[in-house]
Amino acid sequence: MKLTWLGHSGFRLEIEGAVILIDPWMTGNPVFPETARAEAIAGATHILLTHGHGDHSGDTLALARELKIPVVGIYDLISHWEASEKIEGIGFNKGGTVDLGGAKVTMVNASHSSSISGPDGPVYAGHESGYMIAGEGHVIYVSGDTDIMADMDWMGDLHRPDIGILCAGGHFTMDMARAAYAAKRYFAFTTVIPCHYRTFPALEQSAQVLIDALPGVRVIEPQVMEAIAL
Repeated sequence: MKLTWLGHSGFRLEIEGAVILIDPWMTGNPVFPETARAEAIAGATHILLTHGHGDHSGDTLALARELKIPVVGIYDLISHWEASEKIEGIGFNKGGTVDLGGAKVTMVNASHSSSISGPDGPVYAGHESGYMIAGEGHVIYVSGDTDIMADMDWMGDLHRPDIGILCAGGHFTMDMARAAYAAKRYFAFTTVIPCHYRTFPALEQSAQVLIDALPGVRVIEPQVMEAIAL
């Protein structure tokens, strides 16, 4: 299993028989090199979207058309795009599980907001979400954009994720200290990978607070386009 950071909250996850692009925002992403685009998307089988904001969904429609692969996410947004944008989609909802090339992906709650740009301003895009991705002997919790939630208690107890991909940049989501609190209180991660940081000056630039708060946990500060073996 291999995970590659595309900057911000974007990842390329190679798991079971799938190559999943999670929240692929590359065009205009200040930390993603455009020269790496072909490598980042090579062989992709699915796009997995946590919510509609442009810093997560930015390249979704273009990639779905270019690669002829389905977009997977909250039913409201996916069904809208299937009708209006003529893309292939797999729309489902919280508590539902879909099989992506042998990886079992369950949608779980997040606490944030979700919209896409419309002619007169933001347009509702279904609820924000996170995911539990099970495969190759691991369960990965992709938090999406969120703050700490009491729901993390049952999510950790039921799904038992050993790997956490946690938003931790602050301002729009949990910061490093809050992500560390959530990790310690609700989960038993062996590996934690922060995201949604370093992209803009308003966000945290280092994961040192998270590292210091989680002794005994492998906290990996990802580097753009450097694959992590999990």
